[in-house]
Amino acid sequence: MSELHTPHAGDDMAKDDDVVSLLMRQHGDIRNLFDEVEAAKGEERRDAFRRLVRLLAVHETAEEEVVHPFARKGFPGGEQVVKDRLAEEKAAKETLSALDELDTDDPKFMPQLLKLRKDVQEHARAEERYEFTHIRRSTDAANLAAMAKAIKAAEAMAPTRPHPGVESGAKNMALGPVAALMDRTKDAVRKAMGK
Repeated sequence: MSELHTPHAGDDMAKDDDVVSLLMRQHGDIRNLFDEVEAAKGEERRDAFRRLVRLLAVHETAEEEVVHPFARKGFPGGEQVVKDRLAEEKAAKETLSALDELDTDDPKFMPQLLKLRKDVQEHARAEERYEFTHIRRSTDAANLAAMAKAIKAAEAMAPTRPHPGVESGAKNMALGPVAALMDRTKDAVRKAMGK
């Protein structure tokens, strides 16, 4: 087992008082987790992939529930920016669905993982350029802090496994449990925001 692991979402205990800084750090954690999945084998790869799926679920759900609603109204052209980001997210989710059907030891897993990585990285770059920059310019520190607080609370409440009690890698990677993880994460974000 390698010495350094990217923390689970919310485990780093960083003081986040700016939603953009928080999301940028998550982008870095996502890149690191892709590296861990690629470098690992066997159970270590399965564990790293589970952590990657969870962070992607928390991150994308937080954006859908916290960031995108602000962006739609918060700056000129925000509606189109969000529409473009949602189209990118859909492509990444489709690739993730294909991965969910595979065990991490399957020979088809790595090519799909590399496609997911490419989709996610292109999406992250577009978010940083077209959405995050405008969010920071379009609101005050208090609002940036409130959005970050909602995301941190959701991270703390989000389930750590797609389906509690299902320990086998193949069962854990099935689309149903990952979809359930995303739904439960969405519920956690909404609860954290008082919705």
